[in-house]
Amino acid sequence: MRKTLEELEAKALAALAQVKDSKELEAWRVSYLGRKGSLTQVLRSLAELPIEERREAGKAANALKALLEERFSERQETLRKAEVARLAEQAKVDVTLPGYPVRLGRLHPTTQILREATGVFSEMGFEVVEGPEVETDYYNFEALNIPKDHPARDMWDTLWIDMCGREDIPPMLMRTHTSPMQIRFMEKHVPPIRVVMPGKVYRYEATDARHESMFHQLEGLAVDRGITMAHLKGTLYEFARRIFGSERKVRFRCDYFPFVEPGVEMAIDCFICKGQGCRVCSGEGWIEILGAGMVHPDVLRRVGYDPEVYTGFAFGMGLERIPMLKYGVDDIRLFYGNDLRFLEQF
Repeated sequence: MRKTLEELEAKALAALAQVKDSKELEAWRVSYLGRKGSLTQVLRSLAELPIEERREAGKAANALKALLEERFSERQETLRKAEVARLAEQAKVDVTLPGYPVRLGRLHPTTQILREATGVFSEMGFEVVEGPEVETDYYNFEALNIPKDHPARDMWDTLWIDMCGREDIPPMLMRTHTSPMQIRFMEKHVPPIRVVMPGKVYRYEATDARHESMFHQLEGLAVDRGITMAHLKGTLYEFARRIFGSERKVRFRCDYFPFVEPGVEMAIDCFICKGQGCRVCSGEGWIEILGAGMVHPDVLRRVGYDPEVYTGFAFGMGLERIPMLKYGVDDIRLFYGNDLRFLEQF
């Protein structure tokens, strides 16, 4: 038995010296000190020895067990210190090296132009308000001088909401423009009124480089005593100069919108070719940026305003159109394609 224990000791210590990591150390412990390990088997075999040999063999076996457990603990501590030293070496920082770049988030280009545009009007005394994207037929059409079966409804490709046959709910739709907020705001306020109303609008139309089923508009409204077309022109002229440059020229031409009379479209001279004609302005030298006009008297009457006392102007623009013109973006779908190569340019 003594010879067996001496051979086991030599073999165990030699194997322990070859252990390189905690995984191998655990395997060594199981092999020699575990419940089915070599030393455990020797201890169990002591019962088979004669009584006079059992005491001496047991004492030697327990001494070997204590020795192996001690060497196991020492090896475990040695490996732990080596691992700590290795991690400390890896964690060293060379302060002479340049730091890693920190990628910062940024606002979407539509959000940027929305804040810029509303900021311009806020400085001119306009309040910024928002409204619901799901509207009733009344606010989206009828209150704006567009009754049922009126041909002007064809100007807006409408996304109607299925009300599942319920007759107690008025016809509902995804708003096709931000103009319904004109009515909602005037119903709850008395003149003087100066507000701009940004928000998403929805159209049921094919998507292409110039059209999207969802985009943003910015609506403006001013109502007071004595407001004239001159006030409208001066306000929009200042807006164009602030957004597109102080040297901008502005052109107004007649246009039709059911809720204003007269209606106009506003264009600026092309800031790319300076009015000479290029791809951005389609060779015309002018770029249309919005529609506007004097609020129709019937619209004022519908909200309880006397058109003999109060007058007002309104305007509306597609917000995506502004960065498209300003930066030469030729496809509106790029704004919502989530392509970082495009978005990171703004």
